[in-house]
Amino acid sequence: MSSEMAPDKAVFDQMAMGWYSFRHYSIFRPELEKLAIRWHSGRLLNVGCGHGADFLPFKSDFELYGLDFSAEMIKMARRYSHKFEFPVNLQVADALNLPFANGSFQYAVAVASYHHLKGRDDQLAAMLELKRVLKPGGEAFLTVWNRCQPRFWFAGRETLVAWKAQGKVIQRYYYLFTYWEFADLARKAGFRVLKSSPENNYHWPVKYFSRNICLLVQKP
Repeated sequence: MSSEMAPDKAVFDQMAMGWYSFRHYSIFRPELEKLAIRWHSGRLLNVGCGHGADFLPFKSDFELYGLDFSAEMIKMARRYSHKFEFPVNLQVADALNLPFANGSFQYAVAVASYHHLKGRDDQLAAMLELKRVLKPGGEAFLTVWNRCQPRFWFAGRETLVAWKAQGKVIQRYYYLFTYWEFADLARKAGFRVLKSSPENNYHWPVKYFSRNICLLVQKP
């Protein structure tokens, strides 16, 4: 089996079919179901929607929009929406240049998206774009991998994580955030941080070793 370093879009294009089967339901389903109750209804944007699993808790009462820079992931998201019978507006686009007018959405989710962005400039630019397309008072749920989880205690701030696809080992880029760093990034973009927490199935008393960092933020 060969190993290669592919451009990010190529990596996720190659992953799409396998990811559709491997992660068929969102690991954040409990969090997203609570948000669906909190938010009730409205226009919701999913940034880096992947194969579309994070739409499922919102399928009944929300007008759904999703984008991903991987065309193959968008194909899988269309397949997912057909399987679970919910309408969604999907397109190939980049988190750094969201193709929507200012204040287009009441709500947004970006699950495991921003940790694939390289460099603080792009990370901040993506956050600013998200804030731009939210209405004042709009909220967003954001998750990234936590640098302090035991798996990465001996890794650097930037790392590569392998994935087997199409007879190859490909490498996904991750920027590993700390709790403080991810909240600080959101605040620098102008968001109010309403909640900073681990994933729902993390039960240790100290949150700082969780696998994921979950932020609920609001545009003032």
